[in-house]
Amino acid sequence: MTDAILRTEGLGKNYGGVHALVNADFELSRGEHVAIVGDNGAGKSTFVRQITGVEQRTAGRIWFDGREVSFAGPLDAREAGMECVFQTLALADDLDVPSNLFLGREVIRWNLGPFSILDKREMRRRTEEGLRTTGVRIPDITRTIRHMSGGQRQCVAIARSATFASKLVIMDEPTAALGVQETAQVERIIRSLKERGVPLILISHNLRQVFDLVDRIVVFRRGHIAANLRREETDGNDIVSYITGVKSQSAAGALM
Repeated sequence: MTDAILRTEGLGKNYGGVHALVNADFELSRGEHVAIVGDNGAGKSTFVRQITGVEQRTAGRIWFDGREVSFAGPLDAREAGMECVFQTLALADDLDVPSNLFLGREVIRWNLGPFSILDKREMRRRTEEGLRTTGVRIPDITRTIRHMSGGQRQCVAIARSATFASKLVIMDEPTAALGVQETAQVERIIRSLKERGVPLILISHNLRQVFDLVDRIVVFRRGHIAANLRREETDGNDIVSYITGVKSQSAAGALM
């Protein structure tokens, strides 16, 4: 694979004597959408936490956008061009939608040091534009996040990442707690990212969703990458065989 936006080599993470991630070699091309699948505890979220700087890796190297990186935290990753939607959402419950979309990147109207004044009108305008572009429907963006449904909260977090996406978007189980209509909304956002050429890493247990949305499927099992498969060259039964260990890592090696 050439022209990679993200590449890892020998990535590993230990929690004491537990090897949660072992020797993970991964590559993502510009514009490519890849799903990461696996059972609970397979190492999927651990992998994402290492590449985004949420945790510091035990071993291995990471290249992003053509240079080797070692992010001190998720803010460093975001400044480099990674936008992430974690299962925890990272929303401020007592702020409205524009304040959450622009959290940490507020638009300043007058810069007076610690007493700077925000340009709330501009942030609202750009929020409405971002929601319109991503297809997210929020009836009242002035409501605080605390008073929104779980689905609306999830859509706000996803819209924030999609609106500011520059080089890579990572979504960790974005539709796990959503209904049918909200899931369809999230899937429309993912397709819009594909149309814009924004690469995506999607962690999902939903194989129907995976086969509908991505170019390639990477299977994690017990902290190892067990398979790396083109979507059109595999099927659901094949993926389940790697997830459960019916097919071995050695058999998958030829596919890497």
